[in-house]
Amino acid sequence: MEQIPLPSPIHYELLLQLLERQTMTAVNHNPNLRNQVNQLIITLRKAAVQQKQLEQVCEVSSMEVSHRWSINYHNPGQIATPE
Repeated sequence: MEQIPLPSPIHYELLLQLLERQTMTAVNHNPNLRNQVNQLIITLRKAAVQQKQLEQVCEVSSMEVSHRWSINYHNPGQIATPE
């Protein structure tokens, strides 16, 4: 069965927490920067929802999703080939 590689949901959560807890605090005094960070947060939330929808479509289509923790991930059953 073919696997569709997708980012692990924790990646979205990590980015959102960083932006909401630290970045937003750092730019709180600057309305323009605060607005830009807020837009970035909204975009990431939308991306996370879109990925969830994609995962549901894959499930209905009997395609397996493989959540990746890094871009260096490889299937243990595959042999890594140098590029």
